[in-house]
Amino acid sequence: MHKRTLGDGLEVSALGLGCMGTSTAFPPFPAKQEMVSLIRTAVDRGVTFFDTAQVYGPFTNEELVGEALEPVRDQVVLATKFGFDLEGAIGHGALDSRRETITRSVEGSLKRLRTDTIDLLYQHRVDPNVPVEEVAGTVKQMVEQGKVRHFGLSEAGVQTVRRAHAVQPVTALQSEYSLWWREPEQAILPTLEELGIGFVPFSPLGKGFLTGAIDTNTEFSNGDFRNTVPRFADQEAREANLAFVELLTRIAERKHATPAQIALAWLLAQKPWIVPIPGTTKLHRLEENLAAADIELTPEDLREIEDAQIEARGARYTKAAQRMIDR
Repeated sequence: MHKRTLGDGLEVSALGLGCMGTSTAFPPFPAKQEMVSLIRTAVDRGVTFFDTAQVYGPFTNEELVGEALEPVRDQVVLATKFGFDLEGAIGHGALDSRRETITRSVEGSLKRLRTDTIDLLYQHRVDPNVPVEEVAGTVKQMVEQGKVRHFGLSEAGVQTVRRAHAVQPVTALQSEYSLWWREPEQAILPTLEELGIGFVPFSPLGKGFLTGAIDTNTEFSNGDFRNTVPRFADQEAREANLAFVELLTRIAERKHATPAQIALAWLLAQKPWIVPIPGTTKLHRLEENLAAADIELTPEDLREIEDAQIEARGARYTKAAQRMIDR
């Protein structure tokens, strides 16, 4: 697979692997060793960029990823995230980016990931109670100590990105971005381009919706994150949003591809410093996603997508989850 460069010269595969779903958020979960094998297969297929976080589990996803990548640690770029109180110090699950919490939690991540250095360390959500300059300063010290190589932010707004970048260069911003969530195009992408910061879209397939595998009759397992998402819970929104799948299917048929591959190819066509991280627990889906890196959309294909002017129906988060998004 060809490579792309995020900010600060960090080179990664054009598509990464979001590992959250291998152990949390989207049950049922396969056996751990099956997921270890899947992650190692991704390496064999050319993936060098793997994404996890402390809060996934919590902790269990880092342990899984650490075990899977330990034999090939020098061949991959490993990203994880901090930013929640997972020990009950101020309120379990609350945002917490205090210096002492970051320091302690990173030590835990290093152990779980079986590594001496985290390649890309994100603040998972912006903590309104801790100035981002202090957060960036704490990570800068860790970079100087060799515990972290690169600093990232997740779901941060433009002003937060600028303030953090002035203290410690931000290598990548991670936020949701796909055909049915294009808000980053308004202000975030132009700012990242100006500052030389890479962009890592999570949920590039709309949490599975853009694959065409979900319709108005699809039911999710108990505990599935999508049961709480208005865009999935509202049947009228689901039906209206099938217009995205119809558009992707039409183009996919011409390209001898799948809707998921066209959705990923569209993202890759937006900017050369965009690196999506689709997740999966299935080998055939992994191979399908990775093949998208070889699909080139023509100007006519891209114009067809733009001219469709489809607007997504339904909120992407609950009100409580949306309050954690820094804009």
